[in-house]
Amino acid sequence: MLRRIELEVLATVDPGDTISELATKLDHSESYLSRAVGDLVEKGLVYTERDGRRKRVVPSDARAVELYQDLVRQHSHIDFPELLTGKALEVLYYLDQPRTVSEIADRSNNYRNTVNRVLKRFRDRGLVGTADGRYEFNADFDRLHEFARELAHHLHRQRLEAVAPKGTILWEDYDEFLAQTETEIDAEAFHETGLARFAAFDLQFLLTGHRYYFYSEELDAVSPAELCCHTLIIDDGSRHRSYCLLLLSHVDVDEEVLREQAAKYGLEDEIDALLRYLETHGEVDDERLPKWDEFQELAADYEVPLPQ
Repeated sequence: MLRRIELEVLATVDPGDTISELATKLDHSESYLSRAVGDLVEKGLVYTERDGRRKRVVPSDARAVELYQDLVRQHSHIDFPELLTGKALEVLYYLDQPRTVSEIADRSNNYRNTVNRVLKRFRDRGLVGTADGRYEFNADFDRLHEFARELAHHLHRQRLEAVAPKGTILWEDYDEFLAQTETEIDAEAFHETGLARFAAFDLQFLLTGHRYYFYSEELDAVSPAELCCHTLIIDDGSRHRSYCLLLLSHVDVDEEVLREQAAKYGLEDEIDALLRYLETHGEVDDERLPKWDEFQELAADYEVPLPQ
């Protein structure tokens, strides 16, 4: 997310420092510092001002920058730029409550050994401790989690605003997010989802004025299981639940995969209700789900066969 040199700049820069002054402070070449500052400018974490032939560097007012610089000032004996490299920020992102190594590994999609190495570094410096096999922050170092969250959110906003200035983030994770926009996005790593995506599975619905996109560098396209979860995040009302039921009836979706996606998005109860509804032919007490005969009519309209 941030390279060590970028973390060093954010930890060291005073408002108005020149590239030359930063290079002296950090004992790096001016060209190396200039590239790092340029990367931070692109990320919206600093900006530069011309002062004659000199370029002055000013930290942005992003909440992530404020949190990080406060930590650096209050704990000047800790080498945060060294500590937060590699997978550290990703691990911190998921340490929102006491968690085991396995829980963090599952949530972050990292190997347990990787998570273990990161947490050991933090434990050796007294920033985290363990109780009943779960890691948690010591003292006020839970702000490291807040910093990781704020930084990820800030970078997501930067990516979205670059292609859709009026976009809104509906859900986000460390390296993925679901967004609502008013315009079409044709950019790398942005995948169409929401009602428009149903057409890829031969289900055509009346679209609203909004478009929906899922940002992920790992995906080629949004799968049916992911689409079902995205649809519920966008609108958890009866109409969208009915659309999810049609999708699950029309496309062969692996139940285990669907439940894994539900856990990722915090939709375990909602997805479980949909699966039980289909299994029991509507014997689920939920006002947001249609009566079975109504759903049968809807399925017939869309030529989706239902199990007898």
